[in-house]
Amino acid sequence: MIVSGSLGQKIIADIEAWPQLESVYVFCRNQAAHEQWANKVPKVKGVYTKIKPICKALQIDRENCDRAMISISFNGRDALFMYTQLLKEALLEIEDDDKKSIKDLVDYCREQDDISEDQIKLVEREYRHHTPIWWYTAETFIYSMLNRGLREMDVDIILKMGFFIRHLHQHITELHHEQKGSMPTNFQVFRGQGFSMEDFEKMKKTKGGLMSFNNFLSTSRNRQISFNNFARPAASNTNSVGILFVMTIDTAICTKSSTPFAE
Repeated sequence: MIVSGSLGQKIIADIEAWPQLESVYVFCRNQAAHEQWANKVPKVKGVYTKIKPICKALQIDRENCDRAMISISFNGRDALFMYTQLLKEALLEIEDDDKKSIKDLVDYCREQDDISEDQIKLVEREYRHHTPIWWYTAETFIYSMLNRGLREMDVDIILKMGFFIRHLHQHITELHHEQKGSMPTNFQVFRGQGFSMEDFEKMKKTKGGLMSFNNFLSTSRNRQISFNNFARPAASNTNSVGILFVMTIDTAICTKSSTPFAE
């Protein structure tokens, strides 16, 4: 929610406990005056006098929300883990007519209330002009819609995006084969995100166990970017815990896995 300084000061006490309210951004002329009350409210992410910094903050917070909503299993025998593996194998074996699949996705998106027509037209016109990884990281509905479908096991979304899941997996596999000769034997990657208190408690109880992420996982080799842009902001939410995952990749082990990775 974006509010003016005077309005925000009047209503913040009534709205800050709303569970559906993730963040508040104050847009005003007198930054110093409104920071006095805004800094005491965890959901107020900042006080701004220009719109561009708000847009940048919104982009980062949207990414944090998407990351925090990724489904995670903490046990290799977990039903979600097993179902996800079977679903992935089935999707990768399907051979669809890509032209028809894109049209089906576009038609489905036009039936939804939360996807802009401009983004739908962009996918309709230019899907073949960019790589799957480009689409996955671009500022369109693709990333959030795919993760929502996988998180909620929404069959409609997963089937409509099945062709994209297959294309993205194939692209990562191709890059993996191209890059594996130049990869170091061992290296670290980082991922910052927020955990609900419930998931955090589950994770603490499975120390030494198996964790699986039910999606395509984005990481960085830069620890500070993962910490400052994702883990630290998530910690400012009273309902979540900021987590920085430090993952050591052993390429000798990973080459035996059916799950590809690439830079």
